[in-house]
Amino acid sequence: MACLIAAPCSGSGKTLVSLALSALVRRRGQTIQTFKVGPDYLDPQLLARVSGQPCRNLDPLLCGEAWVRRSFQGFGSQADLCLVEGVMGLFDGRGASAEGSSAAVALQLDLPIVLVVEASRQAGSLAALVRGFRDHDPRLHLAGVVLNGVGSERHRALLGEALAAIAMPLLGVLPRHASLELPSRHLGLLPPGELADLEQRQGEWAALAEQHLDLGQLWPLLGPPQAPADGLAPIAWLRQQGAAPSPGPANGTAPSRAESRVPFPTQRPDEPSPASEPLAIAIASDQAFHFRYPEAAELLEAEGLEVRPWSPLADEPLPADCRALVLPGGYPELHGAQLARSSRSLEELRRAATGGLPIYAECGGLLLLGQELDDLAGVAQPMAGLLPFRARRGSLSLGYRQAVAQGDGLVVRRGELLQGHEFHRWQLEPLSQPATGLSAPQPLWQLEGWGHPARIEGWSTATLHASWLHLHWAGCSMIPRRLRNAAAQTSAATGTTWSGANRAHQPSWSAGA
Repeated sequence: MACLIAAPCSGSGKTLVSLALSALVRRRGQTIQTFKVGPDYLDPQLLARVSGQPCRNLDPLLCGEAWVRRSFQGFGSQADLCLVEGVMGLFDGRGASAEGSSAAVALQLDLPIVLVVEASRQAGSLAALVRGFRDHDPRLHLAGVVLNGVGSERHRALLGEALAAIAMPLLGVLPRHASLELPSRHLGLLPPGELADLEQRQGEWAALAEQHLDLGQLWPLLGPPQAPADGLAPIAWLRQQGAAPSPGPANGTAPSRAESRVPFPTQRPDEPSPASEPLAIAIASDQAFHFRYPEAAELLEAEGLEVRPWSPLADEPLPADCRALVLPGGYPELHGAQLARSSRSLEELRRAATGGLPIYAECGGLLLLGQELDDLAGVAQPMAGLLPFRARRGSLSLGYRQAVAQGDGLVVRRGELLQGHEFHRWQLEPLSQPATGLSAPQPLWQLEGWGHPARIEGWSTATLHASWLHLHWAGCSMIPRRLRNAAAQTSAATGTTWSGANRAHQPSWSAGA
């Protein structure tokens, strides 16, 4: 059975151990399926590049425990080996609880835990730290410890004695090495596309794993899980479940935990069934927009949509026959000046939006729709001008959110409850209504989270969904279906001319966030 690679806190070396093992597996000619606990885009991109196949997020808060199990068994069973990288510290979950934590996922999937400890400034105190994590929840099985940042053989011997005193296996070490120093920025590690020496690093990681990790003990912990008994692949299983958000309470307040589990139909009686012909959907895909889960494209394709990449950074026109557009999160603030110069892409986006093209935007994608975006230097760069805000760097917004839809929109219906995650350092400054030919949008939903007061957030119309909130569509699979239905009612964009069939039925908009 696979293991879960956890740590006492972020920055301990979980990702380094996971990457080193994955690189070694690939060098030995085997396949490995990697997973990442929690709502993360950057670690999974690195793990996917090194492992050679998409890394899957295991997030019971965003997707539910049934999907976590199906994803782990369905994808994990297709590889020779398997590992799960944890999130933050072992017991860090929603708020101060362990809900949704690495420990919770380990318990659900019955995974042994490899604890990675950054030990560069420790000696005998290591035993007290590890004993605390081992004994905090007796239901967990701590298989052993990997030490990161070990400075010398003497240091390793000292730490090994400390672990032996509490009968805890030492599964190897990672020494100090230049290849293990991963650069990062304000939201996490640099994505693989920005690491010019990644190929060289992979070879060095594999060599370090072979030399310094106890593969005799670790390799048996990488065994894949059994395939699901019914044989259904994860995406096919998900579409059979009819998964959809629960209805929120009538008063729009945050629901109780019991209310959040009430079943809700995927498709309402007044919603049309998908058309049979294939339809194209564009997804912004470049260095500014790349925060998305692999299941998003897979679910869109399962609904009969043809996914086509679109690069605003390259000033590309929208694909000539696209019927809908997804603007995922990413780092538009790092590329503000280049985006501002992408006049063709921005004009196409404006024409498409005013012509009724269905547009789904979250986090970084939302920023592209505003009037101005401050870049890292604080210089205001003009964006598409479709929504009335200017985005500036501000305080960190981070955490899980419960979202209760305030009305019927492109992909949500009034009263539906969704679980999402917010993570950004840019904040919105409301501006007067832009002169774009669009009326003002309606508020999208009410957000509430641990230590986070309830607020109205986002913009919504019949053809637009724009929000800070990241959603994992495995937890709300009605979204690709509703995008498909909206796309089926939309005329295609042709070149730089938008001929929207819904032009005569423009939604009325009002101020959103």
